[in-house]
Amino acid sequence: MKKALQEAEIAFDKGEIPVGAIIVIDNKVIARGHNLTELLNDVTAHAEMQAITAASNYLGGKYLLNCTLYVTLEPCQMCAGALYWSQISQIVYGARDEERGCINLKTKLHPKTKIEGGILAKESSELLKRFFIEKRNLN
Repeated sequence: MKKALQEAEIAFDKGEIPVGAIIVIDNKVIARGHNLTELLNDVTAHAEMQAITAASNYLGGKYLLNCTLYVTLEPCQMCAGALYWSQISQIVYGARDEERGCINLKTKLHPKTKIEGGILAKESSELLKRFFIEKRNLN
């Protein structure tokens, strides 16, 4: 999760909402991603989507079996849908997203996907809060 937080810091420095993600297989990081929605002018350029694409390219296929996604914020409905189709084995997230997260929205994950939250939640949440405080102060 610390590596996902590093990705979130990169997003923060770029003026993106600071969410970072990594995908691991056999204890090896095979993909990294952070939000790029502003830079790419693309609402689908979430950290998870960037990491899914990179991992699929690395593995040479669309399924992320035996892979774990570490992401600093609970996936949204869109990302959870993509993770469903990727058949990722595990999702580990930091902070909950009570408003837009997949849990409260009851987005289905693949039946074999395990999900665990609250890992480095405080650090993930504090980075997001800092981002929005600074953003408000600039406007």
